[in-house]
Amino acid sequence: MTIQFCGAAQNVTGSSHLITLDSGFKLLLDCGLFQGAGRHVWDSNNEWVFKPAEVDAMVLSHAHIDHCGRIPQLVKDGFNGSIHCTHATRSLCAIMLLDSAKIQERDVQWYNRRQLKKKKKSQKLRKPLYVSEHVHMAMELFVGQGYERAFYPHPDIKVTFRDAGHILGSANVRLEITEGDKVTTIGFTGDIGRPYRPILKDPQPMDEVDYLICESTYGDKDHEGAPEQSHKFLDVIVRTCVENKGKLIVPAFSLGRTQEIVYMLDKMETAGVLPKIPVYVDSPLAVNATQIFGAHPECFDDDLNEYLLIDDNPFGFNDLKYIRSVDDSKALNLTDEPCIIISSSGMMNAGRVKHHLFNNIENPKATFLIVGYCAPYTPGGMLRAGKEELRLFGETKQVRANVEIMDSFSAHADRSEMYDFIKNQKKLKGLFLVHGDLDTQKAFKTYLEDKGFGHIHIPAQAERVGLS
Repeated sequence: MTIQFCGAAQNVTGSSHLITLDSGFKLLLDCGLFQGAGRHVWDSNNEWVFKPAEVDAMVLSHAHIDHCGRIPQLVKDGFNGSIHCTHATRSLCAIMLLDSAKIQERDVQWYNRRQLKKKKKSQKLRKPLYVSEHVHMAMELFVGQGYERAFYPHPDIKVTFRDAGHILGSANVRLEITEGDKVTTIGFTGDIGRPYRPILKDPQPMDEVDYLICESTYGDKDHEGAPEQSHKFLDVIVRTCVENKGKLIVPAFSLGRTQEIVYMLDKMETAGVLPKIPVYVDSPLAVNATQIFGAHPECFDDDLNEYLLIDDNPFGFNDLKYIRSVDDSKALNLTDEPCIIISSSGMMNAGRVKHHLFNNIENPKATFLIVGYCAPYTPGGMLRAGKEELRLFGETKQVRANVEIMDSFSAHADRSEMYDFIKNQKKLKGLFLVHGDLDTQKAFKTYLEDKGFGHIHIPAQAERVGLS
């Protein structure tokens, strides 16, 4: 049996790991999109480490695009097996992948227009990775599974999902693989969530395994605690919207982060501490995702279930407005009213928030509150690094707005929380660190070794490892 690391290897995005049994059966864990800027990302998304038609089945940990975003492309290129995931993940993928298809088409149109303007004979035009038709084909292959209920994508492979506490429907995956008279257990953490976070249940560690594929996104740091988070968030709101009479713009991914922020604002409003200012969620995808949240109460934690007895709509209050239309989104940039705008994408490299960034980055009254990981080459990453100017839509903009960073909103466990999640794994023959930048992975490897872990490996892209 082998594992081949086909994405998120010494990198954060593109999660994909192929397990091949001695019989030749191939099981794919995740099939995520490589994200970011540059030709290398385009090339990575257009090349397969394996042949899609040879993959027999797939198991999906959750609905973030860097874990599921290449599934329609996988189907387009020949895959026709079942895609196993939780019920909530299936619901979310239906909207996430359609949105991704629209982005693929729009980005290719923009690129091709630029190429045609250059009028070079050697110019190469692009085609979308996939379109909406391929999403519909892919969704026909999805099979919903419950937490803690074993299923068999192959007679020799027993799979169990447990709640990963990362986003709605996220799961960690435990595989029990029988080959002859030998049983090998493999764990895949997916993305590990954080304990004591709002809305979702805490991450549920998996039973012991022989080999573990573990994420490492925040393997070099610890987040600030929840009480400090709520107080700091309210302080940023008051300083920006009440004292400076400016706009607070929160770049947030449509799935997970947006709902958590809205829920926190809802509780502030119920407690009477939220200033009377308009709050806008400017993302059609976030609107759809929030509706799906309401349809899956089986994923809610006890605190939210108790809060529902007080407020039957934890994602809505009088001063909150969900924005769908482009015209209403543009209107937010034409007003000077103090307000909160929550808009995607979280790294500010695409979506409506990029326009809010363009229109407000030079306004000293405005604040951009960054609430999660941003790749270094994205506008969000550049603001995190303290850059004094940004290049946006062909123009150079000076950074005069305030920039605040609150990593405590992250849906990813920090190094201590990841250790707590895996510390019950006492018999590991191999621990593979994925889904992290290389420097962070090296730091996490050292941290885990100091805690007593051994047999730790940081696989390279496309590396294949045999399991004894």
